[in-house]
Formats: sequence, structure tokens, C-alpha cells
Amino acid sequence: MGKTHYKIGIDVGGTNTDVVILDASNQVIAAVKSSTTQDVEQGIFSGLETVLKESQIDTADIAYVSLGTTHATNAIIRRHDLSKVAVVRICLPAGKGVPSLMNWDADLTSAMGATTYLLHGGVEYDGRPLASKDLDQKECMEVLEQIKEAKTEAIAVTSIFSPVNSEHERQFAQYAREYLGPDVSITLSSEIGSLSLIERENSTILNASVVGVAQNAAKGLVEALKRFGIDTKVFFAQNDGTLMALEYAMRYPVLTIGSGPTNSLRGAAYLSGLKNCIVADIGGTSTDVGIMVNGFPRQSSVAVEVGGVLTNFRMPDLISIGLGGGSIVSVDGDDITIGPDSVGYQISKKAISFGGDVLTTTDIALAAGVASISDPRCDPSRLNHLDPDLVKRAMDKIVEMVLQACDRIKTSAQPLPIVLVGGGSLLVPQGAKGENIIRPENSGCANAIGAAIADASGEVDALWATENISREEALREAQEQAVQKAKDMGADPEEIEIVDMEVVPLTYLPGNVMRIKVKAAGPLRIDS
Repeated sequence: MGKTHYKIGIDVGGTNTDVVILDASNQVIAAVKSSTTQDVEQGIFSGLETVLKESQIDTADIAYVSLGTTHATNAIIRRHDLSKVAVVRICLPAGKGVPSLMNWDADLTSAMGATTYLLHGGVEYDGRPLASKDLDQKECMEVLEQIKEAKTEAIAVTSIFSPVNSEHERQFAQYAREYLGPDVSITLSSEIGSLSLIERENSTILNASVVGVAQNAAKGLVEALKRFGIDTKVFFAQNDGTLMALEYAMRYPVLTIGSGPTNSLRGAAYLSGLKNCIVADIGGTSTDVGIMVNGFPRQSSVAVEVGGVLTNFRMPDLISIGLGGGSIVSVDGDDITIGPDSVGYQISKKAISFGGDVLTTTDIALAAGVASISDPRCDPSRLNHLDPDLVKRAMDKIVEMVLQACDRIKTSAQPLPIVLVGGGSLLVPQGAKGENIIRPENSGCANAIGAAIADASGEVDALWATENISREEALREAQEQAVQKAKDMGADPEEIEIVDMEVVPLTYLPGNVMRIKVKAAGPLRIDS
């Protein structure tokens, strides 16, 4: 029997770590939700141990393991374990009016020891060189010598309009590997962000700073799997709801930022059988509301801040509110306040229903009779002293907060079903306020399921000048590039499809320029 039977999905959140095992038809065989530990790897190990023991499957029949992780996010937010980065901008004689790292927090630039260098090069919007066709090798070697003396651990390379022509970025990377060695960590902006120099450069710098973190996380996961006798493919969840192969995750870890909410969106769509719906992922501390369009999370159309830095890589369009299963309910006279403070993973110690002294939203849902918890430590009779009017008003406010967020995410008046997932989804009763609310089976582990069932994808976002090429040829080139990227990420070449394409003529530029965005996706390639 080949290794094509089981998939393991893992999602590491701020409060809980979820692990699931799915069979060949994506049915849940085993699932566990445990508190996220300070040592993230240990939480993953514990979850794996539990589901493997519960399922009693043969580890030789595991096709792959997919992980949604917060390693990169945490490193940037906490300013911890970041690599020392050299920021190389290929832009002279233009492109120096807005300096690199502008408006970055000083503690973040200090944490990554960032130093900037400028080189002659880059291109115009139509691919014409700003300085010369090739980089000045002598100038590049002078910069590389300084980078070596500074004992830099990673290099972030950004060239003007590199999404149009990335040749200068690739030339510098070649010089760097020849001078510094083939294993030097280099991030090219053309492989990370889309158009817009500053935001693309920011994304590139952030990626370079967390490559070391990602490599350690990946190695830790692989070693953990080996301890359980699991020798299989490993994939990481991306922030667009798809997966990328392990080797790519180690090169582009910044694409894992925001993967948690997208895992939940994909898992919710799968569990509900809906391709177009609103998803409310209610966790222990917060609720993330997103929208699924044709089976994929709608992407944000504006630049996204990560750790206080403006970026332009793809991120899901989300609305987050401070409401979760551990949110604290405060009463001041007739006023009721819910969140944003939360007891989080300490709910089993601090909530009244668990013997604590803090009134939480979970306590309210239990008292209202809309939720039940099988944990023997939870005793709803501890809530008998609560005023029924208080319980009703608090429940109304909980439902109102969720439904308002769902209404805000919509872009039209067309009604859409609302799918509730996450450990805190028990807070909202089905059919509340007459809405079409669905809480599917296994909704509590939708995020890990989303990681396990996701496809691999590739995306292209670039400019094409159609003076010397037809529109059809430009579209074909973009599609071929997107398909190749999907293959590189691990998709089965026989099943890749174009799932999204957008063509925008840029009439304000000469040369009949078009911006073409293409996304290709397909199920993972599984070797039997």
C-alpha cells in the first residue's frame, strides 16, 4: 500500500495548536486541540503524539504533512531571532529620493541590524535600463566586500520595476553567491512582492530577516516527524489559502504570515461545501471574518502592515474583532463590555464555569443554553447565580458583534451564508437574528483541516508592454509563468488550472502597457 492514504494538517495559533489526520476522501480520522505552548515545537509534538495514538494508522501511509505556522509572524512582532540583513537597492541614478527602511520602527531595524546599499541599475516600466544593460561588476563587488565585513546573515535585493525585468536582481544574486558562497541567504523582490517599490522592498527585507527562523522551524518539524517514524513530504501553508513545498517555505517564509486565518477560511468552505460564503473564525481571543469567492479567500486590495511595516504581498481580506471564547465580560451598571481583554488559553482555570472568578463569553453561552462543553472540569451549575437578563443582553451583544463584522466584509447587498468555525464558534447559535448561519461538523479544527486539504498555487503580477507582443501572447506568457510557479510549489502538473486572472490596461503609460495578474492552482503532487 502506497503512501497515499492519510494527510496530517497542523495549525499553530496564539491560543491553540490543532492537529488533524484526514483519510483519502478528506474525512477526519483523528483531531486534537491543545493549548499553544511557549515552545511551539513541543505543542506540535504533543498534538502529533495524540492523533497518531488515537488513529492507530500506519505512518508509512501518510502522504504528506502541512503546517500553518506563526513562527515568522512572532519573530517580526517580538523583534526576536531575526537575521542580520543587508538591504541592497538597485536604483541609481534615480530611486534614492525615498530611502530604504523609511518609517520603520527603530527597534525593528536594530533587531535585524539592517544596513542599506545603493547600486546603479534597474529598469523603466517597459523594461528599458535606467543605467546600463548589465550591472557594474566592480561596484557590486565593492558592496559585497562591505557586506562580508559586516558579517551579514541575509541579503534583501530590490531593483526598480523588477516585476517587469528581474535580470539585475538575478545578476547581483549570482555575484553574491560567487563571492560569499552558494549557501548565502538571498531574497529577490521580484519573487516576493508585486508592483510598488517601497512596499515590495519592505516585504523583501522582512522575508530576508526571517529566513533563519523558517529554516529552524522546518528542520524542527522534520526532526519531530522522524521521531514518529514519518518520512514524507512537508508543506507550509501560505497566506492565500494554498500550500508551498518545504524548500520554498524556507526561502519565502514571509508568505506564511496570515496563513492561520486563510486555513480557517479554506477549512470552513470545505466543511460546509460552499465556495461562496462568509466565514467567522471565532478563537479564544479574537474573531477573524473573511469571505470566500469561488473557493478561495478574497485578497486584500490595499497594502497590509506587518509588524508596523507597510508591505504589498498577498494577504487575505479580513476584519478582526476582539471577541473570542475567552473574552472577558465586564458589567458596569447597565453597560456590558465584551473584550478585547481575554483569558485566552487560561480559560480552563479562570472562567467561572471552570471554577475561576472571571466572567467570560463562554460562561454566557453556557448560561444561555446555546453551548455545551464535555470537559469534566466545566460545571454549568456554577453559573446559576447569573442574572438571566444580564445573560440575555450579553448574548445579544455577542451575536451583534459577529453579525456586524460579517456585514462589513460584504461588498454587495446579496445575502451570503455565514459559516462559523473555531473553538469559540459555540458562542453564536445557528439561526441567530434570522441569518443563514452554519456550524459544520468538526468546525473546531477547521484551520488544521484547511491546511491539510489546500492546493498548491503560483501567482504572477507584472507589467507587459504590447508594442512588440500581442495581448494574447502576453496573457499566455503570464499564464505559463503562473503554472510553472504552481509546479515549483508542489502542484500536480496534470491538474493545474488557472483560477483567477485580471488584466488592467494602464492608459496613462505609453506603449500599450497592461498589468496582468494570474493565479494557477492544483492539488498536491503525491508520489505513490
